[in-house]
Amino acid sequence: MEIRPTTDEDLDVFVDTVHAAFGRFPETPVAGDGHWWSALEMDRALLALAADGRPVGTASAYSFELTLPGRAVVPAAGVTSVGVLPSHRRQGVLSAMMRHQLAELRGGGEFLSVLLASEATIYRRFGYGPATRTTHLTVPRHRAALAAPRARTEAGAPAAGADPGSVEVLRRAECGEILEEVYDRYRRSQPGALSRPHRWWTRRAGKPPIAPAPRHVAVHRAADGVPDGYASYAIESGTLTVDEIIATDDAAFTALARCVLGHDLVSEIVFQHVPPGHPLRWQLADFRAARVSEDTDWLWVRLLDVPRALAARGWCTDGELVLDVDDPFLGAHDRYLLTVRDGKADCTVTDREPDLSLDLSDLGSLYLGGTAPSTLIRAGHIRAHHPGAAPLADALFRTDRPPHCLHWF
Repeated sequence: MEIRPTTDEDLDVFVDTVHAAFGRFPETPVAGDGHWWSALEMDRALLALAADGRPVGTASAYSFELTLPGRAVVPAAGVTSVGVLPSHRRQGVLSAMMRHQLAELRGGGEFLSVLLASEATIYRRFGYGPATRTTHLTVPRHRAALAAPRARTEAGAPAAGADPGSVEVLRRAECGEILEEVYDRYRRSQPGALSRPHRWWTRRAGKPPIAPAPRHVAVHRAADGVPDGYASYAIESGTLTVDEIIATDDAAFTALARCVLGHDLVSEIVFQHVPPGHPLRWQLADFRAARVSEDTDWLWVRLLDVPRALAARGWCTDGELVLDVDDPFLGAHDRYLLTVRDGKADCTVTDREPDLSLDLSDLGSLYLGGTAPSTLIRAGHIRAHHPGAAPLADALFRTDRPPHCLHWF
């Protein structure tokens, strides 16, 4: 078997092969904008070839930026289009491609890679761990009223709910630049969020509101007229489905939620991407009105260079932690001393006794702060070597804002 990089001339073969791996057919023609593969970076894609030269597997990566705790924005490879034809599965093709890809990413100086897992049992063995979650929230229209806010500021004015801005409903085609600009502001302050490169917007790649599918967009503007949020939605068979609400603050989010929740002639409103623990449920006058479903993993993270990755993110408290990290897929096993002072970390190889022993995939789950170390200790994934290890690790990896990612790739 041969694994080789691709060029732009391989686009048709690559798209046909990855669709065949998933038992689907690509829309025709393959070339052109408006498809999810329109933003593929063919200089970062791989084809696995059988002995007779036939393509039997694919893998690729996007060039993203990932926002970390502490609002650090760093490069991250977005692994995508990974597939093997049914005729060649369980023959080592996938493992060979993943090993080849990881070597290329590390050789190029990258220290983080991320992906969305089609199946939860596949990617742990390659060192990826689920790092963010997302939920669907369904609200019946007749129970969708928002409660008046009870908290007030010291000056006596409502702390939330009184919105000095405005909401305007536009067609998707009328507000492309607004969506791109608002999303970029949002993702730079949201841990776990990925960038949406300009080529995604111009080529209309991905899912709505990037894709060319018809959508209405509620755009929120602050009091000064500057757009600071949007909600992309469509109505079908009496259900209003919100692709995503993007807002740079809670007031804009609340105004947009009120707009879609108050839509006439619908039976229910479905929010497709709500962070776990989001206050929207608490804002409803009827707390039981919202039904949570599809609480699922979303972004999976792999650390390609542990010291660089841990030094890149921000930290909420000071302390020292020794991590014994096993990477069985690449045959690596190292021990690191993590030292945090004033929100910044230094990470070096050490021979000190460990506080925690863990698999690299579990470190990926901890990395963005969405999973507490004590949770994985209780689950039997991580070994704590003394009673104080769990609370120490929880304090260090804690974040002031839960991570969330809604970008599909």
